[in-house]
This record gives sequence, structure tokens and C-alpha cells, in this order.
Amino acid sequence: MGGTIRTVFNLAGHLADRHDVEIVSVLKEAEEPFFPVDPRVRFRYLDDRLHPSADPLRAMLSKLPSRIIPEEESAHHRFTLWTDLKLARFLRSLDTGVLISTRPGLNLAVAQLAPPGVITIGQEHVALRTHGEAIQALVKRRYRRLDAVVALTKADLRDYRETLPKKPRKLTRIPNAVPPMTGGTSDLTAKVAVAVGRMTRIKGFHRLITAWQTVAAAHPDWKLRIYGAGPQQENLARQIAEAGLEGTVELPGPTSDVGAELEKASIFVLSSRHEGFPMTILEAMAKGLAIVSFNSPHGPKEMLTDEVDGLLVKPRTNANLAASIIRVIEDEQLRRRLAAGAVETARAYDVGVIGAKWDALLEELLARRTGTHTRSRPLAAPVPAASTEPASRRA
Repeated sequence: MGGTIRTVFNLAGHLADRHDVEIVSVLKEAEEPFFPVDPRVRFRYLDDRLHPSADPLRAMLSKLPSRIIPEEESAHHRFTLWTDLKLARFLRSLDTGVLISTRPGLNLAVAQLAPPGVITIGQEHVALRTHGEAIQALVKRRYRRLDAVVALTKADLRDYRETLPKKPRKLTRIPNAVPPMTGGTSDLTAKVAVAVGRMTRIKGFHRLITAWQTVAAAHPDWKLRIYGAGPQQENLARQIAEAGLEGTVELPGPTSDVGAELEKASIFVLSSRHEGFPMTILEAMAKGLAIVSFNSPHGPKEMLTDEVDGLLVKPRTNANLAASIIRVIEDEQLRRRLAAGAVETARAYDVGVIGAKWDALLEELLARRTGTHTRSRPLAAPVPAASTEPASRRA
């Protein structure tokens, strides 16, 4: 249920207006996707772990670690020799079209194994500098084989330009788009702050709960709701109980209707130390919430203008986070000004605006292949498109 999943679904739905689109998930671990997806988009699963076959080869290879996905990749433990075999067979079965991959391990596999007739695009959802040295070394060697690498932020695009001595044919930035959401904007009257995301250490929810102790002491009538699930959920519940915040900090679990929950709140808080380009901020901005975010070096820093459409917390300490939240709670005029600025900023990330950038990229890459590319007027020819989804982050 992560942000990358929503981005893939959002992009697939847009591309389905003109193209034949299929999402290829390495793993199947749920009967249905957590989020809704455009009915025109087809799904394919390479390793069905809900209904595994009795194939003895599968049984044997599934016990052995992947050789295609690097050990240093954070999702390496989710892949096996069986997924390697299925992934390699899928990639080798392609002969044309566009293949978009969405995490480093899959980008590297596509660069190495995709046939030359396929247009390959590696999309990066995590900042380059947050990858380990081994991954960065592989990126430096292999990404040049891709037709395009798409970064989400200007800062990450600069890092790729500096890192890749032999660049792919196209190195560009296309941010995420605001996905369709139900309902309207918040009326900013609810005494509720929200946070949304996978419950992992990098999201910093443990720091947010610590900061909320200070907030709750000053404003006990306000509540904090953290939507999501993940490996840190039990630890966070324990932290809330030990801090005496039960009833004040809530963990409602995951929600497939993010828009409806955001509409019931007035403040959105992002406590991550590092982010690529957080979808949750975009969604909260579009819903007209006042944003309070750590000044992470990539996504939030580019997405928000401090004091205009959000508050950027720096230095990134729990005390400063609490102080910024309290400031927005106590100053209604500030809260409404930030919310209005957020709605205006979110318009630049409308799916039509961002989708047009993807359309232009696909047209340019096709024109390069056919030898008809010109800088001033790319061709407007339809391109069949396929997309791979990061299996490790499927709900």
C-alpha cells in the first residue's frame, strides 16, 4: 500500500488512455490490489505465492536467494532463484513496447536482461544518495544501458548527472502526480493531525509520537492519527501506551480511501528523515491541509516553500517538530494561509500536467528509435507500454 504502488497505478491509468498497459508484479500475495486501479489496465504476476504450484523446481529454487537482485537492495530478501527465473523469462519474452521499472533491483535487472527491441525506462523513487555504495556502483555501470532514467526531484537529477559518466539516452525529471481522490478539501475545523505511510523506521513515526507528547500537553483536545501498516506497528502501539497517549494518538491501520481521511483533518505531518518524492504530501496539499514536514533534502524541500504552502522543520529535531505543529494549531490564520497555498501548489502536479510529461517522453524515445527525433517537434505516435511494479512493497 506504499506510495510507489499508488504512483504506478496512477501512471498506468493515464497511459491507458492511449496505450495497451499491463502492470507486471513479481509477487502475488493478495487476491486484489489494496488500491483501486483503472479497469483498462491488465495485471500479470510472475510468482503467485497465494496459490503456489506443485512444481518441484519451484519448491527447490524458492528456498535459494536471488542472484539477479543485489544483496544490498533493501528488497533482496523478497526475491528468490525462482523469482529470478520467472523475471528473466518474462524479460526475454518481450520483443517490443516500453518497459518501466520502479526500484533499483528491477531497474538493474531490466538494464541487464531486456532485449534490444524494448524501450527501457528506469524510474527512481528513492534518492540515489540513500542507496548503499554497492548499489550506487552497479547503477553507475548499468544504468547507461537504459533508454531513460527518470528521477522525481531536481536534486536527485543533479546527483545522477554527476554519478553517471556514460549517461542513458535520456536523463530527466518527472515528479509524481496527485492521484484521484474522493470528496472535497478540508474545512480545517477538525482538531486532527494525520500522518500516512508504511510503518518502517525511515518514516520516523516514533519521532512524531515523541513530539506529540509535547503537543498533547499543550493541546489535549487535538488528536494524531497515523494511517498505515508495517513492521513497526507493534512497536509504535507500545510507545503510545508507554507515553500515556492512548486515546490521543490513534493507529487506525491502512486505508484505501486516503482522500476521505485527509478531508477529516486539518494538519498533515511528515516525519521522515529521508524521502524521494512523498505522495502523501501531494495528497494532503491537494486536500487543503496545512503541511508540517521535516526539511528532508530531496522531496519535501523541493515540494514546499517554507511559510508559503507548508512549514519546513529545521533542524530536524523532535522538539522543533512539536513546536511547528503547536504553532499551526494555535494560529488559525497561518493554518488557513498554508492550506490555501498548498492547494495552489498542488495544481502543478495534476495528473494531466504530469501525464503530458510522460506522453512526451514516450514519444521522444520512440522517435529516437525510429530515427525521426527532433528537439523541436517530437512525434505524436502511440506506444504500447508495460510497467513493472516493485513487488516488495505490494500490500
